[in-house]
Amino acid sequence: MGIYISNKMEERITLKRCSWCGRDDLYIKYHDEEWGVPSFDDRKQFEFLVLESAQAGLSWITILKKRENYRKAYDNFDPASVASFDEEKVQELMKNEGIIRNERKIRASINNARKFLEIQREFGGFCNYIWGFIDNKPIINCWSSESEIPAKTELSERISTDMKKRGFQFLGPVIMYSHMQATGLVNDHIKDCFRYKRIK
Repeated sequence: MGIYISNKMEERITLKRCSWCGRDDLYIKYHDEEWGVPSFDDRKQFEFLVLESAQAGLSWITILKKRENYRKAYDNFDPASVASFDEEKVQELMKNEGIIRNERKIRASINNARKFLEIQREFGGFCNYIWGFIDNKPIINCWSSESEIPAKTELSERISTDMKKRGFQFLGPVIMYSHMQATGLVNDHIKDCFRYKRIK
């Protein structure tokens, strides 16, 4: 008896992708549906600031596997709610095995929520702030190989420097470039990846 393969499954098998997502279903879904898609949603921006900061020194797939745990622990990534977390909440998070139990990162995420709210008040929205660095137009790169993709850029350094001046923590230029890639400020899919043209 032959094996039936749906069109969707067949497409998933044959499509050319960036190699970093490997064969992990969660990673592939993230690559195919989220990474590089321009986000003009403040809560989504805050979510990735929390997750990218937590990822420092770890693999992204580690964070993806804990994403839903973070969503519950961080009140669906509501910055106003996270900004109100007190010492009791910090200790609660430190005991939460579903997230990265790094005290500096946890405290930084709460601090960053407060700074996030300050930017919202100043600019009328965090997206107005961060997209303002590139005049609200995504940067479309044209990489032939993933080895060409930088870990940071002059722009990510500029954004990181400005955010540090505003009091943000654990958001250096490498983390901020990852954030830019994740939220679509930059399209860093290699040019023969099927997502490159779809996002472009």
